[in-house]
Amino acid sequence: MRLVLLTLAALAVCGVIATAAVVGFGLYNVSARQGHLPGVGWVLHTTFKQSVRLRAPEAKEVPDDITSPDRIKLGALHFQSACAFCHAAPGQPRSATALSMNPPPPHISEAVLQWEPQHMFWIVEQGVKMSGMPHWPADGRGDEIWSVVAYLNAVPDMTAQDQTALAGDGSGAVRCSACHGEEGKSVNTYVPRLDILTPDQITQALVQYRDGTRRSGIMQEAASGLSDAQIDRIAGRYGVAQVASAQAADAAETDHAGARLAMRGTDAVPACTQCHGPGRAADAPIAPVLAGQSRAYMESQLKLWRDGQRGGGVRAKLMTKAAQNLSDAEITTLADWFAGLAPAGDGK
Repeated sequence: MRLVLLTLAALAVCGVIATAAVVGFGLYNVSARQGHLPGVGWVLHTTFKQSVRLRAPEAKEVPDDITSPDRIKLGALHFQSACAFCHAAPGQPRSATALSMNPPPPHISEAVLQWEPQHMFWIVEQGVKMSGMPHWPADGRGDEIWSVVAYLNAVPDMTAQDQTALAGDGSGAVRCSACHGEEGKSVNTYVPRLDILTPDQITQALVQYRDGTRRSGIMQEAASGLSDAQIDRIAGRYGVAQVASAQAADAAETDHAGARLAMRGTDAVPACTQCHGPGRAADAPIAPVLAGQSRAYMESQLKLWRDGQRGGGVRAKLMTKAAQNLSDAEITTLADWFAGLAPAGDGK
């Protein structure tokens, strides 16, 4: 028995020495051109598949609007900007550079076939070690990830023409107007209208996205390479200078639950209209007007405020406190009411 133990100990020491030699002297060839030793690729890919299936959320977590055209559109535009370089898009080939990676990223039309939406959510959110697949840049933004998953879920039935209709031909960077509309008048409920914001508000948001103080995987990707001058040009192009004074008229009293909550508040929730209009003073502190803003966008932002995930500028704590006692139902009815109001002057 003693001999067996000594033998095992000696083998363990030899194993440690051999491992140290491989690492310390660079004996293992990490060349992507060389590829893996036989069997290593199978081990890694099998580990990947089993790990995803173990850790992915349950199917009941998939949102009911996973087939929403607006979700699919937003996901397609972000995918074209951030993901298509490696995975291509329906009807498009992968680049020679992407194919030279080891392992090569699968074409998106093939990659989605083995996964359900909840699995794709986990992969997009968490990324995959040793594969070049990054995790989602922003914590706590499952609402954005589900839009990407909505697109991925639609890919198997998508033609090259469908892809072009959703995200363009892929010949250049996705512009602001692709998501927000040519004049900032977004018609996508998940994307905010810019034409009812001031240039200062747009500038603040873009700087916060660029610096990472406001979390959004989609907008941090879009803003990460912007210079101050580019941000100023974007803000001037889409923003309107007189939003505050244009909101001077009070909203009519109605029986809408969202109107009552927004205009009167409760013991636990302050009245939204005091800062966000309609009816706020023209010289009120900078706060975006909400009349006519995109419904699903407002709903997601209020949930982020309530849950302490929103981030932002110096006033972020004010909105976190204001929203902390809102229920999901109250958030939905507030978003419904504000979205149903006509923007002052219909934007510009």
